[in-house]
Amino acid sequence: MTKSDETKQWIPINPAFDPSEPMQVGGQAVIEGVMMRAKGVIATAVRRKNGDIQVKKEAFHSITEKYPKLKLPILRGAIGLVEMMYVGIRTLNYSAELAMEDEQGSGAKKKKPQTTFALAMTLAVALAAGIALFFFLPLFAATQFFSVEQQPLLFNLVAGTIRVAILLVYLSGISLMKDVATLFRYHGAEHKAVFTFELNASLTVASAMGYPRLHPRCGTSFILIVMVISIVLFSLLDAVLLLIFGSLTLPMRLMTHIPFIPVVGGIAYEFLKFSAKHSATLWGRMVIAPGLWLQKITTKEPDEKQMEVALAAIQAALSGE
Repeated sequence: MTKSDETKQWIPINPAFDPSEPMQVGGQAVIEGVMMRAKGVIATAVRRKNGDIQVKKEAFHSITEKYPKLKLPILRGAIGLVEMMYVGIRTLNYSAELAMEDEQGSGAKKKKPQTTFALAMTLAVALAAGIALFFFLPLFAATQFFSVEQQPLLFNLVAGTIRVAILLVYLSGISLMKDVATLFRYHGAEHKAVFTFELNASLTVASAMGYPRLHPRCGTSFILIVMVISIVLFSLLDAVLLLIFGSLTLPMRLMTHIPFIPVVGGIAYEFLKFSAKHSATLWGRMVIAPGLWLQKITTKEPDEKQMEVALAAIQAALSGE
């Protein structure tokens, strides 16, 4: 069987990788680098201006490991979503600091790392901006420009369509920016590195470059799943509210939909995990296909130097604490 044949089946064959627990390794692109997460470890590799690869490795344990009762389905996904957003912002800040240091020169005064409070505030601002763009704006537009406010399913289909349209326009727009295009190439390198590990191939540039840049457990796919699930969940929620109060308004929807966002995220996590386990089946391929199509925007083919950075990150993460 050729490498491409193996990849098309989406079946992990690494003895160290348990297909029943498909979320063991993951990561994200950062500025001129890649962050990788494995059990108990987060490793970030960044290409410096002088050509060197700088790797930062740190221990990381989810709060669900400390408190096993929090590993309940849906709850664990909501917690994991917040944790990885926090880690993602922290690693992005780290890569930005290195990039700034390179631009200013080695003699520049180093910035102090952001405090936990500062990172928490950054996360809060990011969440607020995301809610405003992807939740408030679609609800406002569906209320103001469509006469479907008292029809739960139709209203949420309209709002969901607007939400997906905003996402597509946003991603397509930023992909035209040079720095973002580079980030998307590192995103592709991250996926190739993960595939290389999962398929038990050699963690070398020559090997990894042959694997796809589209991966069924990508955060891009997760976002799309969140948007689809929100249509179903919010339609049910609106139907209940309509029975209780007799009518629905924009403030009522904002007060009820926004608190349910973590629940939507938790359900989306379980769905992503389940679909990853069954991605070799026909129906599994159909389920993950829209997410893979969307990744054609958010990932680009990396060059060998970018691939080298992603492999440095995953090797550091897999080496343990």
